[in-house]
Amino acid sequence: AGVDDFGCCDDDYGLSARDQAVARLIPAEWFLGPKRGLLSALTVGTVDHLLYAATRTRHVMLRHAGLAGRVVVLDEVHAYDVYMSQFLFEALRWLADAGVPVVLLSATLPPQLRRRLVTAYLQGALARRDLDLSALPAAEGYPNALTVCAVDGEPRFDTRAAAPWRPSAPVGVHVLPEDPADGPDAVVAVLREALREGGCALVVRNTVRRAQQTYAAVKAVFGVDAVLLHARMTAGDRADRTDRVLRLLGAPDREGAPARPPRLVVVATQLAEQSFDVDADLLITDLAPIDLLLQRVGRLHRHARPDEDRKAPVRTPRVVVAGMAPQTDGPPRFPGGSRAVYGEYLLLRSAALVIEAAQGSGWNVPADVPALVAHGYTEDVGDLPESWREPAAAAYAQWAVEQDERAANAAQYLLSSDGALGTPTLAGLHDRSVAAAEDDALEAAVRDGDESIEVVLVRRSDRGYATLAGRPLGPDGGVAVSDPEVLDEVARCSVRLPPYATVTAAAQQTLRPLPGWGLDPWLRRARALPLDDDLAADLGGYRFRYSEELGLLDERLTGRTG
Repeated sequence: AGVDDFGCCDDDYGLSARDQAVARLIPAEWFLGPKRGLLSALTVGTVDHLLYAATRTRHVMLRHAGLAGRVVVLDEVHAYDVYMSQFLFEALRWLADAGVPVVLLSATLPPQLRRRLVTAYLQGALARRDLDLSALPAAEGYPNALTVCAVDGEPRFDTRAAAPWRPSAPVGVHVLPEDPADGPDAVVAVLREALREGGCALVVRNTVRRAQQTYAAVKAVFGVDAVLLHARMTAGDRADRTDRVLRLLGAPDREGAPARPPRLVVVATQLAEQSFDVDADLLITDLAPIDLLLQRVGRLHRHARPDEDRKAPVRTPRVVVAGMAPQTDGPPRFPGGSRAVYGEYLLLRSAALVIEAAQGSGWNVPADVPALVAHGYTEDVGDLPESWREPAAAAYAQWAVEQDERAANAAQYLLSSDGALGTPTLAGLHDRSVAAAEDDALEAAVRDGDESIEVVLVRRSDRGYATLAGRPLGPDGGVAVSDPEVLDEVARCSVRLPPYATVTAAAQQTLRPLPGWGLDPWLRRARALPLDDDLAADLGGYRFRYSEELGLLDERLTGRTG
């Protein structure tokens, strides 16, 4: 055996004493890996970590061990698409089989999804696939609570309704015709008129690009009284702006709450749709499926304030729905981004409800919420305007096929599905494991669509690397490993790239940790995207540039703006 510089022999496994010395500085993967999060006494996180327990991945038994003996609480369950829902149903089966109580929360739950959730939990509790749910009560009243359990081998249900936390109030509904090719001028005109005496408005766009374009136009008019918020900002910028908006537009009775600004316009994407406790005087929003649209309406006049706190033009709750172009001889036209995100059929259902409310007396919120959500997800096109029915039927047929395909795509990753109910152990269930369990791969398994990759933005020059703010990281980036303050600044520079730029293996191969990041348990898995002096980089056929004001911008290298 050879003797190294430390006077020690190499070990039998080929790891030199020098490597062993370095390895001793790094805690074992068992203690640092992402799988151990559920083993703590109290865990707060995203739904993904529960959904991972429904996948055929390595170490899935650790996730099940972490969930055993818990009470699991899931919020906003209406927001999961059909692909994610397959993993939620599977997780519910296993949780019920293990006797784990589950609390599901949603303010806008479609009846069909409510029934599927009940079915999945009872399948696990009773260990059988076919169930008699004839006794399942309808959701009456708002809010409404439903309890589900199994007693003596049979399902039991109980339902209760309670008074809403605030009385129902009329909300005016207005349609802002907006051709898909139009810019944001119409939105700016509404804001000018509504906020002429002051007030706070929330504008929600369905895509980052529309939000960036709208913000630029709004800022040209309102200056510093405009804020942009979307998911394609660095974690630090997004956190800072979210905190600012929540402080300025949050509940008025919070301790230390600052004075409400005389005028403010927040332009955001779906980040402002739910779990976002802001109180807007006016809401302008792109059309979305009715449950999500009502979630956005929930930001409107959210907190009780004295009349003098809301100027006369915005004293009455009003939602202005943009993002569609009504037609006299058929259904509206929608921007391509909205169709890509939500699909044509659900937008048509929602558009019909919006136009009906705009031509009538609006909505009574929250009393109208259950009926609106039920109508927004019905399969019958007979209640739509006659000229809409044929294209709506075609859109529904396409939507149904896509839903079936997405559910089938999820099946390849499911731990067992409802065909293995009552399985006493996990033994053999992941013989066809979906292999590596890195964070990006796991997220790709439980979320549909192309993989979205998180990167850390760093600056690169002849002198080495630096943070976006210019703090030196050294020639190999290693300063971040040794200085906790620098590491925190680096972590704040993480951002998710749009999937269309990282779908190729070549693009993903260029996103690697910096050479000096190997000794940090987080950084050595992080992907760095080095930027030039203009804070720009080319990747996957696009040129990306980071703007502190607008977030991540992209432009096709062929010359056409992305």
